[in-house]
Parts: sequence; structure tokens; C-alpha cells
Amino acid sequence: MDYLKVSSKSSPASVAGAIAGLVKDGMPVNIQCVGAGAVNQAIKAVAIARGFLIPTGIDISCAPTFSDVEIGGESRTAIRIAVYVHRITAPTAVSGASSEAVDA
Repeated sequence: MDYLKVSSKSSPASVAGAIAGLVKDGMPVNIQCVGAGAVNQAIKAVAIARGFLIPTGIDISCAPTFSDVEIGGESRTAIRIAVYVHRITAPTAVSGASSEAVDA
């Protein structure tokens, strides 16, 4: 399985474009990052890509997992983020918070 490798220096907008392009092409999207800065850039990219895709009737979500990877002969812990595609029936507005309370 191939991964989009994101570093702390990656441009979230560029990664978002790659995510959106792969989703539109029907390709699976998996992201790999090592370090807090890289995870930050990857999550920003997913949020930006979601904004690109929702007006086209496609929504995405993601799920993180840990993975041990070898970099330069050294074992490191990476975060791998799987991106899931959801078709939506009509374009909807996205907001950061719901205006309705939810009973727990």
C-alpha cells in the first residue's frame, strides 16, 4: 500500500490537492507522518480537502493508526491516516459546530 508521506514542512494546501485528486480518481488515500508537526500538517490537509470535495457531492473522514517504521536504520513510530470517502446526495454547508444540543 502506498502512502502520501507528509512532513512538518509539507504545504497543507498542496497535500489537500493531492488528497482531493486521488479521491476524485477513485484511488485509496493513506497518509503517513512521523512527528507532531507532520501530523498537524496532515490533519490540516484533510480538513482543506474536505472543503474542496463537499461542493462536488463527496465527503471524507479519516481514521488514525500507529505503525512502526524504519527511517535511516532507526525504528520510529508513525501515524498512518486512512481517508474514507462518503457520497452525499446534495451539497451541504459545513460548519464547525452544531446549533442543536445532544442529550448523552
